[in-house]
This record gives sequence, C-alpha cells and structure tokens, in this order.
Amino acid sequence: MQRLFPFLLWVLGVTGAWAATHLGDEVIEQIEDYAKIRNVQYPDWFTPSFLDLREDLREAQAEGKMGIILYFGQKDCAYCEMFMKVNWGSDTETVNYTRKHFNVIAIDIWGSREITDLYGTSMTETELAEFEETNFTPSFIFYVGDGEEALRLRGYYPPYQFRAAMEYVVDGYFHSETLQAYMARAHPPESYSLAPLNEEPFFDGPPYALDRSHFPGERPLAVFFEQPDCHACDVLHSEPLHDAHTLELLDHFDAVQLNMWADTPVITPDGAKTSARKWAAHLGIFFAPTIVFFDETGEEVFRIDSVVRLYRLWGVLEYVLYQGYFNAPSYQRWRENMQNRSPVYLPNLDTKP
Repeated sequence: MQRLFPFLLWVLGVTGAWAATHLGDEVIEQIEDYAKIRNVQYPDWFTPSFLDLREDLREAQAEGKMGIILYFGQKDCAYCEMFMKVNWGSDTETVNYTRKHFNVIAIDIWGSREITDLYGTSMTETELAEFEETNFTPSFIFYVGDGEEALRLRGYYPPYQFRAAMEYVVDGYFHSETLQAYMARAHPPESYSLAPLNEEPFFDGPPYALDRSHFPGERPLAVFFEQPDCHACDVLHSEPLHDAHTLELLDHFDAVQLNMWADTPVITPDGAKTSARKWAAHLGIFFAPTIVFFDETGEEVFRIDSVVRLYRLWGVLEYVLYQGYFNAPSYQRWRENMQNRSPVYLPNLDTKP
C-alpha cells in the first residue's frame, strides 16, 4: 500500500521528501569540480557483486527490497565525492532509506570488469556505461520487478531531491506518472509563474520564436529552464555564468531563459506553438536549472538536468559547440579524448577540432 504521508503533504503543497525545504542545498557550493586526484571510496554497505545483474536483482528482492540501483561513478569525480560524503555519507536519512529499499551495485565507468546485464548480455563496465549513456557521474539506474527500469538519474542532486526521486520509485508512482509530474506537486505552478528569474545580458528576449524546422539556425541553441526561489539556479548564476571563458563559449550560442512554470508563449525548435510550462513538461524537465541544447536544425543533442558547476559547464558547452556527439560514443569519452590532446581551455573557437 502506498504511504499516505506524502499525499497529505501534497495537499498542503509539498511532497514527502520536499517537506524539509532546501535541506542540503548548501552542499552545492562545496562542489569544486576542477581536475584533481580524489580517489572516491564506496561505503562499506554497497553490495558485493559478481556483476550478474539478474542475480543481483533476485538477491535484493529475496532480502525484501524493491530492487537494485546501479551506481555509475569514477574515482576522481568531484560530484561523486560529494555524493559519497553527504547523500550516502553524513545524511543518515538518505542512507537508511536507500539501504532499506535497494541494494547498490557500483560500476566504474572506466572499469574493465565483465558484467552480465539483465538481458543476459556480457560487456565491460565501460561498455555498459557508454551503452546506458551515463554522460555524467554519478549516474543511477533503478531496476525493480522482473528487470523493469523505474528511473535513471544523471548527475548530482542534493539529498532532499534524491530522496524524493527514491520515493517516486518506492511508492510506485513511476507506473502512472513521470518524475516531472511527481516533482511538480511540490512546486505548484501558480507559486512560481510570475516571480522574477536571474537575468543575464546574453539571454535573448521575447518573443521566443525558436523554430529551426524550416530554416536552420546559424549556431546551436541553449535553453535554460529555471524557476524562482531556486538555490541551484542562484549558484549557476554566480561564478559559472559570470566566468570569462563561459561567456566566450556562450557567445557562440543562441541562449534563452524560460520560467519552467510560466505560460510564456514559445515556438519550439521543431515548430510547435506552446508555452514554457507545457514545453518543460513535454521534455520531462524535473530539475531547475536544466539546460537543453539543440543543434542548428532543432534536434536536441544534450542536456544538463542536475547540479552543474564551472568546469562541467565548460566541458558541456565545448562538447556541444565542437559537436563532440559525432566524434565519441559518450560525453565522458569525448572529454577523455580531448584532455589527452589539449587543455580544457580551447581558445580558437572558430575552428572545430
């Protein structure tokens, strides 16, 4: 039976894990995502595995748990480090909730161990990470039932948001609604539709005629979906969006900012007439800020829908600008290739590598 407590909180305007408003937001500023040796360690309660995911799922359910979480990480990832330190470290509520309902299987995205997936296919850890398009670390895939994928998340989320995502799975809401719809009950649109956002001079103003279906754009498009009263948005608009190299990169994009709860008229890149709120729902956007990138023809090529700090933002802007999605099987692979051939800073923006 689904728990009534989150439903009662919804009646009051918030879902279960959102009741402690913004709890854990302060960890966002503590993520320093420059390159350095971190040697991230897993908690000792992670499940030892022979990496046959079919057996891992059966074992978890035999223990009375709902299923398994595949955790994709890398040893020197700043976001993984914070997740292990806080979400699955000092935040005992999140740790206990995770352990009660799931077994966690660790996957090293650069690892060579052989894995058998839920369909009986064998591949290495790296091959699985690329197959599952885990573009950011940490990434998480939730498997339940007879191997059904209930949810996947890419990137770092503060503890209260990660717990909300787990409740979405555990309480069975994934059967009937999207994570976006579930999260929206914590943020009634009328509360956020009129309040101002953090403005930047590089954002193009209305009317938001983004159609690229008839005539291609001259450069890629970055759409920033945000909301008022958003700490992660405030952090993005501090150092990352005021950095000189970020601004140099963004100068080669068309960029617009939309309130994801507002009824602002929009013509989308594929020519549809809608509103910012309906478009955000159609795209399944559940986290603010989310940045969705479209190429010159209006095709979505990438998105950031988790916490992003300066160096990850640099990397993604470069990846989209240099069309890295044509040259590598994943964002992580492209970043690795680029770091082996040149510094992160690529000054000649008029020449694609």
